Amino acid sequence: MSLAARPGNFGTRFHNFLFQELGLDYLYKAFTTTDLPAAVGGVRALGIRGCAISMPFKEDVIALVDERDPSAAAVRSVNTIVNDDGVLRACNTDYLAVAQLLELHGVPLDATVALRGSGGMAKAVAAALGDAGYRSGTVVARNEAAGRALADSQGWSWRSGVGGLRADLIVNVTPIGMRGGPEADELSFEPATVEAATTVFDVVALPVETPLVERARALGRQVISGHEVLVRQGLEQFVRYTGVRPDRELVERAAAQARDRPAGRERRDGAGPAPPPARARRGAGGTGAGPHARPGPARPCSAPCPPGPGPARPAPRRAGAKAWTRPGGRPPRSAAPRPSTAARRWTARPAR
Repeated sequence: MSLAARPGNFGTRFHNFLFQELGLDYLYKAFTTTDLPAAVGGVRALGIRGCAISMPFKEDVIALVDERDPSAAAVRSVNTIVNDDGVLRACNTDYLAVAQLLELHGVPLDATVALRGSGGMAKAVAAALGDAGYRSGTVVARNEAAGRALADSQGWSWRSGVGGLRADLIVNVTPIGMRGGPEADELSFEPATVEAATTVFDVVALPVETPLVERARALGRQVISGHEVLVRQGLEQFVRYTGVRPDRELVERAAAQARDRPAGRERRDGAGPAPPPARARRGAGGTGAGPHARPGPARPCSAPCPPGPGPARPAPRRAGAKAWTRPGGRPPRSAAPRPSTAARRWTARPAR
């Protein structure tokens, strides 16, 4: 499972695809919570095997676990909990993913570093860089206190802006370039800074091709993308939950499936998206999933559904009431209460 202020879909799709392909009896679900201690206590009490932790819980959860591995200790932040028979062990797979990608892409240790950002993920990236041996670095952050603290933790320098900055490795760990954000179309570094770099690392995962990544590729620079971080940290979580390390081809398929599937509810078996939920409308009838569902293919109802159009029935007469007719002398279709406007509208539409 996962806990986040705003649960996403990628982890759910990624893990459930791998569970299904490998025949593992696991199910991954995403949750949010307003009571973190109770939620983590539930992981322990219910025997839930693992839990991914996202913002804003990565630091608060430290006090609720029993053990931290070196990755979590280095960052002082947790993004993964593994439950071993009631013992909660924490690690940070963001840190592990960044360290692996730096080695995989062969970024030289004598490269100068410019890291923009000072939040939780920036701490993981800075710790991975520092522990790998990158000694010359600059943290760029508008928040001076947080920026200086992060820079001091690695023996680096701090500055508030990117103007005139030059470095061999530039790393964006801010929301600049993130899809749907207010700065989605902006570069996180000046064009001249990107041109002067040899390796460009953007931690933003959506879209896969951020403005910074697009600019770097156009200039022929080596790129490390946020999507690579997202997939690799998810893989390290999967290995810790299951003890199984899938091959590269299967991981790539899982990542493509998780990235490309349109957003929607997940099926309980993890095999794919669930059918779209019925749109509830007050007073609406039809053939959907309940008494107020929008019309669609006929399915069993769990509650009585309003009848569709049918033969007219004689109107029941109250004692002493006079018989009446519609204009033109036609008998009334029914003296039963008329359905709501929404019910009449949906009843009149053909089933899809």
